[in-house]
Amino acid sequence: MAAGVRTVSVVDGSPSFRSRARWGILAFLFLSTVLNYVDRQTLSILAPIVQADLGIDDRGYATIVQWFLIAYTLAHLGAGWLTDRLGSKLGLALFVGWWSLANMLTGLVQSAAQLGAARFALGLGEAGNYTAAPKTVAERFPAQERGFAVGVYTAGAMVGATIAPPLIGWLALAHGWRAAFMATGALGFVWIVGWWLVHRGAPLVTADTDATDEAGGRGGWLPLLRQRPVWGLALARMVTDPVWYFYLFWFPKYMIDDRGMGLMQMAQVAWIVYLAADMGSLIGGWGSGRLVRQGLTPARSRLCLMAGAALLAPLGASIAGGPSITMTFVFAAIVAFSHLVFLTNLTTLAVDTFPRRHVATIFGIIAAGSGLGGMLSTRLVGEFASAQSYGTVFLAMAVLHPLGWVLAWWAVRRPRGNGE
Repeated sequence: MAAGVRTVSVVDGSPSFRSRARWGILAFLFLSTVLNYVDRQTLSILAPIVQADLGIDDRGYATIVQWFLIAYTLAHLGAGWLTDRLGSKLGLALFVGWWSLANMLTGLVQSAAQLGAARFALGLGEAGNYTAAPKTVAERFPAQERGFAVGVYTAGAMVGATIAPPLIGWLALAHGWRAAFMATGALGFVWIVGWWLVHRGAPLVTADTDATDEAGGRGGWLPLLRQRPVWGLALARMVTDPVWYFYLFWFPKYMIDDRGMGLMQMAQVAWIVYLAADMGSLIGGWGSGRLVRQGLTPARSRLCLMAGAALLAPLGASIAGGPSITMTFVFAAIVAFSHLVFLTNLTTLAVDTFPRRHVATIFGIIAAGSGLGGMLSTRLVGEFASAQSYGTVFLAMAVLHPLGWVLAWWAVRRPRGNGE
């Protein structure tokens, strides 16, 4: 444990610590995730203006986006290792500073090559948010509160996705696209000051995490990869996250291209899917925590909520039949809700399972699986959407969450006779 960091039992922690320090830290995790999504979406929203100004065609823009995804996927491995070495407080501050600077530098680029380099740097930094945040939850929250804590900071992604279009659009219209990158990037440095201050005097929570800290052996990728829970949960993320990528990047295009919705009409109702996702992250985390308080083991509580989500998510296959616009959005909202219930509890399950000193490295491995699944699925969805129909994709997506639940259950199940 890092020198100078105090540790207290959850039972003995003072009320002032419980109400201010821990929840204040969680508030800043939520805000870092909001900034993470605002900064990554800035280019997506301003792409037509930036392309016209820099003379970049659609193929060049796609290459720039791919560079971001490559950096984001690979960086999870190094970001997790670095977080475990530096600690979550310093690690997350450095990651936010790095990606904020990269976003500001995007406002200074003069060519496609410079833009690609800036977005590659952004991907390297943004990965750290998703290794430092779960490590922070492992350090600060007991089992009965971890699910809700994960749900809160995960909800920041959808809040960021919701506020980014009007915020960035206003900045660009009022001050130009370069100023939009500079302003959103500068917010990260304001965040760092608050993050540092909220940690002052805040002790770590030991409680039920001590048992997991005794297990797990040596760190390093190769020893960790030999553990079934690590690559089992990585596979579960790899097969289920493509569902979210599809609804995030392709569903609006489907509604416009195949269902005849106008761009403005789509923009007016798309928030429904994001709201459902937010509710899924919060309710999913709260629900598994409630089961823990009622006496169920943490692992079983997470798997129960994930099972419910795996049963609901396949309802998205109904969209393949071409229901009304209203029912299409209802089914899409159910899928978004279910996926965030599943993801929140899978993340919390990993926090429960792995030793705290290695948890960021392990999350880097698991998140790299998510990025790999996203890159592969994006290419496959593009092929199916152009060669056949979106209906085939909706049907294929229906089997992924049940498969992911089986992989997660297999990853953490104990041998017979050991119990849970």
